[in-house]
Amino acid sequence: MTLLARSALSLALVLIPALFAGGAARAQLFDTKAPYAILMDYDSGTVLFEKAADTRFPPASMAKLGTAEYVFYEMQEGRLTQDSLFTISEHAWRTGGAPSGGSTMFAEINSRVPLRSMLRGLLVQSGNDAAIALAEGIAGSEAAFADRLTNRAVRLGMRNSRWQNASGLNDPDQYTTARDLAILARHIISTYPEYYPIFSETEFTWNDIPQRNRNPLLDDGIGVDGLKTGYIKESGYGITVSAKRNDQRLILVVGGLDSERNRITEATKLLDWGFRAFLHVTAFEADEIVAEASVYGGEVGDVPLKADGAVRILVPRDAGERLRARVVYEGPLVAPVEEGRRVGAFKVWAGDRLIQEVPLYTAGSVEKGPLHSRALDALGELLFGWL
Repeated sequence: MTLLARSALSLALVLIPALFAGGAARAQLFDTKAPYAILMDYDSGTVLFEKAADTRFPPASMAKLGTAEYVFYEMQEGRLTQDSLFTISEHAWRTGGAPSGGSTMFAEINSRVPLRSMLRGLLVQSGNDAAIALAEGIAGSEAAFADRLTNRAVRLGMRNSRWQNASGLNDPDQYTTARDLAILARHIISTYPEYYPIFSETEFTWNDIPQRNRNPLLDDGIGVDGLKTGYIKESGYGITVSAKRNDQRLILVVGGLDSERNRITEATKLLDWGFRAFLHVTAFEADEIVAEASVYGGEVGDVPLKADGAVRILVPRDAGERLRARVVYEGPLVAPVEEGRRVGAFKVWAGDRLIQEVPLYTAGSVEKGPLHSRALDALGELLFGWL
C-alpha cells in the first residue's frame, strides 16, 4: 500500500464511530463439547464464536447442502424446473436406495421422479438415492458432479472443501470445515429464499413411506427452520442449522460430536447463548460514506466509499475482548475510476480474530485529471511511494 493509500486509510479510521473503541467480544469465553463449531450472525456475517472452524472433517450428509445449492443454482439459471424428471439408476438405488441400509427416500429402481419430489427426498428424508440421481442427471456421473461442486465451492468462498460424491457417504478425500458450511448456509438462505422453506418441512412421503425430517431441532421451539444434519462414523454427529428469533437470524455449525443427544444439547446451548449475548449496532447507515480512497491521476484526489446497504455490527453485551475496525484497500486507485467498483473492505476484529468483513464500493466516479495534475501525482509517487 502506498503513502497516499495509507493517508486515506488513516482518515477512514478517524471517521469510524466511537462505539468500536469501547466495544467488546466474549465469544471465546464460551465453550462447547463440539470439536468443530462456528456461530455466525446471518445479517452482518459477524462470527460470534468459533472453535477449530477451519479444521477439515468429513461432512457426512451435510454434503447434501452443496448438492442442493447446485440444484437451486441450475433452477435459477433456467436449466431445471420443478417438473424436470430424474431417473433412479441402478447405482443410485443400490448405493443410496432401499438395499443400502442408509438414509433413503425409497425411490424405485428405474423410476422417474420430478425435481420437486427429489428435493424433498434429498433435504427432508436425507435420501442418498436422491442425491446420486440428481448428480447423474445433471452431470452424467456422480464423479463429474462432485467436480462441479468443488469448483462451485471455490466460487462461493469455501476455501477448504472438496466433494467426491453428492450424498456425503464416506470418502477419505471428501472434506469441509465448519466455516465453509456456514458460508454455504448463508448463501443458500440469502440467494434462494423461494426454496429455503423446503428445509423446514417436517415430513415427506414417497412410495407410500412417510418419513420425518431428520433435523431434530425443527420441533424444539428454539427458532430453527433449517438446514441439515450429518452422521457417519468417520465424522461423528454434526449439524448445520439456522434459527430466527425476533428480527435476528443466526447460523450454527457443529461437528464431530459423539452422540445425537450431544448434538442437540450443544447446538441448543450455542444458539441460546448467541441470541442472549449480543446486540445489533448500526455503524453506518445505507448510503452513508464509510471512508475515502486516494485516486492517482484523477480530476480529484479521492473518491468516497460505501457499503451495499447499512453496516450492522453485533456488539457483545458484556466486557471482554476489545473490537477494532479498519478500512483496507489497495491503492491509490488509478483514474478513471467508475462508480460502484468494489475496491476494499470494512473489517472488524475481536482481539486477533477477524469477525466481520464488509465489501466497500466507490460511491462516485473520477475522470482523468489534466496533464499537470497527473504530473504532480507522478512526482508525489516518485518522491514518497517508496515509503
